[in-house]
Amino acid sequence: MITALASIIVVSSRIPEVAQEIADIPGVETVYSVTGDVDLVAIVTVRRHEEFAGVIADRIGKVEGVLDTTTNIAFAAYSARDLGEGFSLGEDPAAG
Repeated sequence: MITALASIIVVSSRIPEVAQEIADIPGVETVYSVTGDVDLVAIVTVRRHEEFAGVIADRIGKVEGVLDTTTNIAFAAYSARDLGEGFSLGEDPAAG
C-alpha cells in the first residue's frame, strides 16, 4: 500500500461536516482536524500511485467546502516502536 498525507483547507464553518464526508471516502484511512496552515489532514492509502487522483482530486477536492489540497506521498514510515527496536539492537533483553 502507498500512503499519502492530504493537507486540506476548508471553509471554517464546514470543518466537521467536511471531515466526516472525507472520512467516508474509500481510501481515506483517517481525517484529523489540525492547527496551523491547514484545517484537516487526511491519511490516504491506495495500491497504485495512479489511484491518488481518484481519491484526492476527484473525491476529496470536490467535497463542498474544500478550498484547496496539498498532497505529500510517504516513502518511509517511522514510529516510536520502530525507533525503540532500532536502539535496542545488540542489547540482551534478559540483561535488563
